[in-house]
Amino acid sequence: MATQGSFTKAAVSLHLTQPTLSDHVKGLEERFGVKLFKRHGRGVVLTAMGRALLQLTRRQHATEVEMEQLLSSSRGMLNGQLRIAADSPFLIMPLVKDFSSQHPGIKVAMDFGNTQWVSQQLIEGHVDIGIMPEPSRDERLISTSFRLDEIIFFVSKGHPWATRRNVALSEIEGQRLIIRETGSYTRSLFEQELRRHHIVSQQVLEIGSSEGLREAVALGLGVGIIQAGELTLDQRLQPIHIRDTKLQVIEHLVCLKEARLVPVIKAFIDKIIPE
Repeated sequence: MATQGSFTKAAVSLHLTQPTLSDHVKGLEERFGVKLFKRHGRGVVLTAMGRALLQLTRRQHATEVEMEQLLSSSRGMLNGQLRIAADSPFLIMPLVKDFSSQHPGIKVAMDFGNTQWVSQQLIEGHVDIGIMPEPSRDERLISTSFRLDEIIFFVSKGHPWATRRNVALSEIEGQRLIIRETGSYTRSLFEQELRRHHIVSQQVLEIGSSEGLREAVALGLGVGIIQAGELTLDQRLQPIHIRDTKLQVIEHLVCLKEARLVPVIKAFIDKIIPE
């Protein structure tokens, strides 16, 4: 419930009935004379005591996982599961490929969303590691930078800009701009730069995924913005540098502080960011 926001959703995720879960929580509260949750609209939120207990529970869970993986590693091979959330598949896939070849006993699960979503998945304990283009400001998370990248335009091969190596930032005013949804760090950074130069893009098409963004640009619907490292070899697309600005993104590897030394998580961090 601490991460789901309601008894009903939590009961479904735990494969329990809602009354059964409510009784468990009520019994725990009555036993120790505390209040762990309070109603908020149609859902529930943690009290101060509930938040403190959640932090202890997460640390306990991380310790249990660390103990299990430590014992497994005595056989000479790491085993277990690593859950990763990233803002784009194009940067993370080569890293996962190298990691999996070195640790075949670890099952890797991945999911993708914008920066805001990745951070939330980490905090709620749904994933072990997040890859995102900004350090987390949440005190429960620890961030380590590992890659610097440039923000560029990209267009279809049939676009008038396709024969140009670079364009001025102001030229976007006459083009349809294709961007990710609100919550994307790349979008936020780019929009800040437009405001700084007093540039207004008249036509905007918002796309909810990096794959959708690429397809829209490939079909000639407009000019996209992307990190240069995300623009993999695609014969339909052409990168265009932005001439009069230097927008850069620093990719970060993020995890919960208490999970930093869990063997599987540590192995991935050490692979990406060697000491």
